[in-house]
Amino acid sequence: MRVVFMGTPDFAASILDELKEQHEVIAVYTQPDAVRGRGKKLVPSPVKELAQSAGIPVFQPTSLRTPEEQDHLREFAPDMICVAAYGKILPQEVLDIPEYGCLNVHASLLPKYRGAAPIERAILAGDEQTGVCIMRMEAGMDTGDYCICRSCDIGDMSCKRLTAELAEKGAYALLSAMYSIEQGNVYWTRQDESQVAYAPKIEKGELNCDPADTAVTNLRRVQASSDAHPSKCSIAGKGVTIIAAKAAGEDLDKSNAPDQGKVVFQAKKLYLGCADGPIEIIEIKPDGKKEMSAAAFASGVQGIKAGNVIWERM
Repeated sequence: MRVVFMGTPDFAASILDELKEQHEVIAVYTQPDAVRGRGKKLVPSPVKELAQSAGIPVFQPTSLRTPEEQDHLREFAPDMICVAAYGKILPQEVLDIPEYGCLNVHASLLPKYRGAAPIERAILAGDEQTGVCIMRMEAGMDTGDYCICRSCDIGDMSCKRLTAELAEKGAYALLSAMYSIEQGNVYWTRQDESQVAYAPKIEKGELNCDPADTAVTNLRRVQASSDAHPSKCSIAGKGVTIIAAKAAGEDLDKSNAPDQGKVVFQAKKLYLGCADGPIEIIEIKPDGKKEMSAAAFASGVQGIKAGNVIWERM
């Protein structure tokens, strides 16, 4: 098929990488380059980088709602438009362009979760499973019928690892769906509106850890975090990003367990006291420094062995 692909982050780039090997990707649409880092440089999306390396034309319109952009897209005469985490809702005029319609690779088991952050919301909710669905796009937000779903256990996978797992499943599900559509034997399932749940975008600071919350809540925040949405807190007045953490194990000396808001460093392990008990920090990144083990970080914090250090939400 002649395909126009629309997507932006790593999740979408992984899907594009498989798609271009099986179909003729004639154009790629992605979000405009974003300002990143201290240098305020414009950084291309992962999808743009992959498309350029593969010699696929890239377009980055701020909107697809203008007649000019719609006419430009129509000139490609795509058989299908494939979308994965593009970041824009396609207007009906765009949805009507390809002969075989527009397919979206959505990273949840619809109708849960519709919206911008399905992977993070599944982790934060404590769901045991999540997955991907191949959805026929409508003008509404993730409201279309779906034809293929693939599920996986969340377990203790980080957001980054889970995203990669779902991208791989989504790529092969998309290729299967495209084949079925081309053969005329696809079966569509309508979403059950009574089961709809939404996944709004992650707000700035939403995943920061807080000693006033439970250990499980804070652990889920760390698990759901990413470079785009880090899980931060303050330890001994210093800003840090918590990269990895886990529930405190049986080897913690209960008589010396940290109270809420307190920090304990024992047997080369770093513990933060939450509302109902401690969590163990595995890996951490102090602001302005590289990632390091919790033990390496603790070795540079004065008073930590004496139990005089506190931690707070940022």
